Amino acid sequence: MPTLADETVKIRSKNAGPFWVTVDLFCGTPAAFDSIRQRLDTAQVAALYRVDVQTLKRFDIAQLNVIKFSFPRPVPQGAPLDRDQHGAQYAVLLEELSLA
Repeated sequence: MPTLADETVKIRSKNAGPFWVTVDLFCGTPAAFDSIRQRLDTAQVAALYRVDVQTLKRFDIAQLNVIKFSFPRPVPQGAPLDRDQHGAQYAVLLEELSLA
């Protein structure tokens, strides 16, 4: 089954300040954007990142063929238990996600 990495041009994650992370899915074309947008379940993404679905913010940006998710970091950036100072490793989880 194809993964999101197979269906997107790029998936990246980064800090959105010291308390939030944002993950961007660059779909490339309007057709790919529409296909992924329809099959990608927000609740599934929330479960993947272990955040409450009410705190996960989803932005479908058709003009850019981008789907963006933002959610609170499990610990603030730079805290002793922070395992990813830049928020860059969150993208890997979405890259490996299979869509129906």
